[in-house]
Amino acid sequence: MGAYGAFVAGLKKGWSLCVGHVLPNIMLAFVLIEILERTGLSQTIGSALSPVTGLFGLPGIASVALLSAWFSGLAGAAVAAGFFAQGLLNPEELTVLAPALFLLGAQIQYMGRILAVIGVPPRTYPAYFAISLFNAALSMLVMRVLVGAA
Repeated sequence: MGAYGAFVAGLKKGWSLCVGHVLPNIMLAFVLIEILERTGLSQTIGSALSPVTGLFGLPGIASVALLSAWFSGLAGAAVAAGFFAQGLLNPEELTVLAPALFLLGAQIQYMGRILAVIGVPPRTYPAYFAISLFNAALSMLVMRVLVGAA
């Protein structure tokens, strides 16, 4: 296969990845944001979890982005970007939140796509989730210190 053939094959794979995985996750994020906003659930969730997010210097609404990231990393990033655009998160809060979104990203998807496929025993899933939650919390604490020092 020459350079042109490799380019076309890569383009086809990239297009398939975008249409099959990236686009649905982004659409999920926007639909999720809209449902949560229209039903008032985002404010309810934010209020309920504000004591936890407050530990990291974040408003309660940040918990909605974190929960979204648990399902899809792209969805979490899109939800956070939407909250930033609405003025619900400021630049410092977004900076504290961003690493956690990617450390939590898509655990639910990966449970089915990766862990189950390679035969990881389901009884070990909670340990994998706990490690990601710990890493995400630690990243927010570190970022809070770094942002506060800036």
